[in-house]
Amino acid sequence: MTLRTDPHLALVRPVRPLTPEGCQECLQLGSPWVHLRLCLTCGHVGCCDSSPNRHARRHAAADGHPIVASLEPGEDWRWCFVHEAFV
Repeated sequence: MTLRTDPHLALVRPVRPLTPEGCQECLQLGSPWVHLRLCLTCGHVGCCDSSPNRHARRHAAADGHPIVASLEPGEDWRWCFVHEAFV
């Protein structure tokens, strides 16, 4: 499902990845990740739901930053964790 209007889009800001080299928490833990997600509110880089630690989802829940973008080369999409939908 794709939401054309999502109230959480108001939280999207121009951001730069805080840790462009990888998932912030996984880098600290020495843990692997599968794909990277960029928080569009603060620039946090977290790992995807297919990764063992799911740091992007954890960050969204803990910090109230629900919209992420894929940080994978060639991908251009955004996801809302609250609505479980592309936005």
